[in-house]
Amino acid sequence: MGDYRSSSHVYWRCKYHIVWTPKYRFKILKGNVAKELYRSIYILLNMKDCEVLELNIQPDHVHLVALVPPKVSISSLMGVLKGRSAIRLFNKFPHIRKKLWGNHFWAKGYFVDSVGVNEAIIRRYVRHQDKEELEYENQLELLKN
Repeated sequence: MGDYRSSSHVYWRCKYHIVWTPKYRFKILKGNVAKELYRSIYILLNMKDCEVLELNIQPDHVHLVALVPPKVSISSLMGVLKGRSAIRLFNKFPHIRKKLWGNHFWAKGYFVDSVGVNEAIIRRYVRHQDKEELEYENQLELLKN
């Protein structure tokens, strides 16, 4: 039972791979904005008794592998993550409001998948996402030239 957690009446291991994007997939998650978002995700997950296993913030999307207790639904977790992080980012970086009109930071949807047998593969993918994106962009540049 080493990989399992326990609560009062349940043993659990609920790991999820979650991906979400800024509105219009704008590439705004860079520099200090990315650092603040990274910090916010850790704080918000901790408040919900969740644990970050892997986190990778790309300029236009976020990859997260998290351990989420069964008492927390993914939809409520995403509501907190997207809502509270947007408020924090808008307050800390007011210039973002001008780029993202309508007071919405995040796109409406998100991707979620439960992590099971392929945990090591998914965590490695999230950890090295930036390298794969860079390699893909370099290949596109070669094709353009």
